[in-house]
Amino acid sequence: MAGSAGSLAARADELASRREPFVHATVVRAQRPTSAHAGDTALVLPTGEIQGFVGGNCVEASVREYSLQVLASQEPLLLRVLPGEPSRTAEEGAVEVSNPCLSGGAIEIFLQPRIPAPRVLVVGTTPVAQALATLGSGVGLEVELTDGESADPRRDDAALIVASHGRAEEGALEAALRADVPYVALVASETRGAAVLESLDVDDALRRRVFTPAGLQLGARTPGEIALSILAQLVGERSKARRAAPPLAAAAAAAPTGMEAPTESGPASAVDPVCGMSVPALESSLHLVHNGMTVYFCSPGCRAAFRKDPERYALTT
Repeated sequence: MAGSAGSLAARADELASRREPFVHATVVRAQRPTSAHAGDTALVLPTGEIQGFVGGNCVEASVREYSLQVLASQEPLLLRVLPGEPSRTAEEGAVEVSNPCLSGGAIEIFLQPRIPAPRVLVVGTTPVAQALATLGSGVGLEVELTDGESADPRRDDAALIVASHGRAEEGALEAALRADVPYVALVASETRGAAVLESLDVDDALRRRVFTPAGLQLGARTPGEIALSILAQLVGERSKARRAAPPLAAAAAAAPTGMEAPTESGPASAVDPVCGMSVPALESSLHLVHNGMTVYFCSPGCRAAFRKDPERYALTT
């Protein structure tokens, strides 16, 4: 989908205002013959839809695949697409893909993830809650104050922290645990915190996920110090989760065969049976159904070739 620089900028602003993630793709180098030029840009949505122009169908297939991995990893990536038999190699911060569809040129595209600031729900209006809101923005968090009855935790939230001193605590904690919010904390003394956990209508495995007393044991006393200790614990837990996830380069380097299952580094991928390219297995990718199986393609040409003689490619589907 083509679009002017101005309309793409407006679209990017709209997505950011709605807290929707996307990838900003920019051609940084193009070697003739290519249809794109240095400076061309596009936005890639989580659905795989590409708005703008950074190359033809075959280049778009690689841009779509690696943009979705970039969204999952939240790490930028330089994508090099060269002519040749299907292959890919990875190094830190870059992936090189050989593409049999290219007409002889080469292209380099920088994929920059645009991820909304992680949302942290804080239940309460206490001094600790206010301090969390003040300090949270300084570490790149979007802190939203709410009350226990109105809290609507989602799985993509960074945290839910209850700092309401006994007001509507249980419902908010249960909702966050059931939504699989990664960090759930209760500001309370050790004795009161244990009593609140015991009253929760969840199993023991979920109860054990609640951090209470909330925060690192730093000897904090004032509301600001307590808020600082909680944010430090949250930053540490988020860092642990990132280290546990497989790195983007390692996932990208593994050449797919047939269909790959979804991983932390992106959605499932398939192999175009005509040219051998890796293609994300998404509705936005070119595809058709053959003998009850969905087959994905990098370009209309490959899809047309398959339609003309599907039995020729049956062994590779």
